[in-house]
Amino acid sequence: MVASHAHYGSVMDDAVQAFMRELNDGFPAVETMTADEARAVLVSRRLPVENLDDVAVAEDFLAGDVPARIYRPHGNGAARPAVVFCHGGGFVLCDLESHDGFCRAMARHTESVVISVDYRLAPEHRAPAAAQDVYAAYCWVVAHADELGIDPARLVIAGDSAGGNLAAVTALQCREQGGPMPAGQVLIYPVIDPTFDTSSYQAYASGYVNTRAAMQWFWEQYLGGFALTSPAHLAAPGRAASHEGLPAAVVVTAGLDVLHSEGVAYAEQLRAAKVPVVHRDYPGLFHGFVTIMPFAAGASARELLWADMRGLLA
Repeated sequence: MVASHAHYGSVMDDAVQAFMRELNDGFPAVETMTADEARAVLVSRRLPVENLDDVAVAEDFLAGDVPARIYRPHGNGAARPAVVFCHGGGFVLCDLESHDGFCRAMARHTESVVISVDYRLAPEHRAPAAAQDVYAAYCWVVAHADELGIDPARLVIAGDSAGGNLAAVTALQCREQGGPMPAGQVLIYPVIDPTFDTSSYQAYASGYVNTRAAMQWFWEQYLGGFALTSPAHLAAPGRAASHEGLPAAVVVTAGLDVLHSEGVAYAEQLRAAKVPVVHRDYPGLFHGFVTIMPFAAGASARELLWADMRGLLA
């Protein structure tokens, strides 16, 4: 088990600072927009995918009623391990295309079949629609493991940001519903709770890519206000009555992120419930750094992530 702790006000590498400034300047102030406007801005700035050859096959399909995309790595192998992946985007933005390059790299470097879930977005579909879609797609994948050519005993649920929330909620749902439990959960700077007063929310409210104002807007779109779902853990996984019996976790946190405190707290909640946790903390980095493929400082973190995931998938 690995744990590391953040240092507030970490010294930032010049290249990281320059890249972050560029992102800050370019990222839309979503809280001033409608969901459609924010989506259009992001799509207009999307970079072409440079790693198409990382996988042998990428094709869209339906996991039951839920749209998804399956990525198959090169090489032959019966019953491969698999990852059900939930993209980030504050429950409002992003889609299969926004995380296409990341999913291709994941399939290649973890030598697993990756199923990226195109769950319903807010505000058109409020909580817990996204969580229900991911859980339904996950259960469908398990039930159809043979025809998908995957080993259901080596299946991990993963996601970044809001997708990390959906991955954590899916693991809870598997336990609550007596469903097939994943072999692990991978939570990359996860969104955990709509409280906006943690120490990292105070320290990094603006100027660090993901802002407090943006997160308040995302939660408002998802919840239709700030009242939580019932049960609360369908939207805020830290509020589950217990975290015992959940699958081993890899938790990635970024020190310069409003979500840092809640990610650290969730890793600690899991560990307190005797869940094996690998916590990778990156004090000098910002929200989103893992999935930005051209960002050099994210490359070493991805290498470590792939290694941690291979451990879960073994």
